[in-house]
Amino acid sequence: MPGNRGVSYEGPGNVQVRETDYPEFELKDGPGVNPANVGRKLPHAAILRTVATNICGSDQHMVRGRTTAPPGLILGHEITGEVIETGSDVEYTKVGDLVSVPFNIACGRCRNCKEGKTGVCENVNPDRPGSAYGYVDMGGWVGGQAEYVLVPYADWNLLKFPDKERAMEKILDLAMLSDIFPTGFHGCVSAGVKPGSTVYIAGAGPVGLAAATSAFLLGAAVVIVADLNKERLDQAHTFGCETINVALGEPKDQIEHILGEPVVDCAVDAVGFEARGHGGESDVERPATVLNTLMDITRAGGALGIPGLYVTGDPGAQDEAAKHGSLSIRIGLGWAKSHSFVTGQCPVMRYNRQLMMAILNDRVQIAKNVNATPISLDDAPRGYHEFDEGAARKYVLDPHGMLAKTAS
Repeated sequence: MPGNRGVSYEGPGNVQVRETDYPEFELKDGPGVNPANVGRKLPHAAILRTVATNICGSDQHMVRGRTTAPPGLILGHEITGEVIETGSDVEYTKVGDLVSVPFNIACGRCRNCKEGKTGVCENVNPDRPGSAYGYVDMGGWVGGQAEYVLVPYADWNLLKFPDKERAMEKILDLAMLSDIFPTGFHGCVSAGVKPGSTVYIAGAGPVGLAAATSAFLLGAAVVIVADLNKERLDQAHTFGCETINVALGEPKDQIEHILGEPVVDCAVDAVGFEARGHGGESDVERPATVLNTLMDITRAGGALGIPGLYVTGDPGAQDEAAKHGSLSIRIGLGWAKSHSFVTGQCPVMRYNRQLMMAILNDRVQIAKNVNATPISLDDAPRGYHEFDEGAARKYVLDPHGMLAKTAS
């Protein structure tokens, strides 16, 4: 049995690469593992050698100390890997398969899974519906920023790439299928993006850039990306987006300058609960700012896609209400404009196969658009630091040097 190393959250602002347990077909006790899940047998699981595993903005919320994540939690929910062992109940997944792992952990058996709502599976997290690898309050499934990772319900969860050699040629693009590309796409589908739409996307981080890519894929006429970070806005501009720096003032005025009117057809929140204010308040945290702005600028009868993360517990919030996930949202404005809102985890399996086909057939270059940047597993602490500083990159960890071999 080989050893294993993974990226561990050690406390606010501190991640380390350390030795960790090699996966077994049983969920063991450990940091963040729900007691009701300890000892759970997993004959339906597969063990993967991790080929690529990405640093996500959602991980940063934990690393900043903005959640109740316990020290010692192995991070990582964006996983692409090669199957090296399968449990006794695995029927169709084979050793050697190169696969994408949806960040949602789903059983495939419950009512929600059967309805395609894999982000809120009822059987994998004893606390509440919905689960993910390496994430706080998600049942305690070990994260994939590691050399090896276990995936439960393998036949249901894993997306096999049909041609391994061809897939390795596009592996940085395909690595985005585990989360950010489907998540950005879901935000746009939820917001009703279609051919000819004008679209506003709040946030030029990787999910925002994935949403912008998705908007173009869906036929949008104009895609406007807003952020406070010039480097990230410049990255959005490289593939045809209009950009707005919200530190310079209210988005509404800048939208009117671009479109000739101060409204858009569709809007996507790719920021979440650590949002900052606009204009003179851009250095102050205002967690409801993005949601209220989206209601203000979206046309009556429009929709808001909200893939940006909101939590029920934020110990770092500046007011008591926000510490419990309560924000001062202008719901009356949204009601008056007959807006539709879609929130929650993206059900990755609803989109990942079709997006895989778009990648394999050269219809989209998601890795280029999000500036996917491979680094070694040992460089993970540096990647987290630079990402937190606002680097316009999507860091992809390469635990076994397989991405480096592909690049060469």
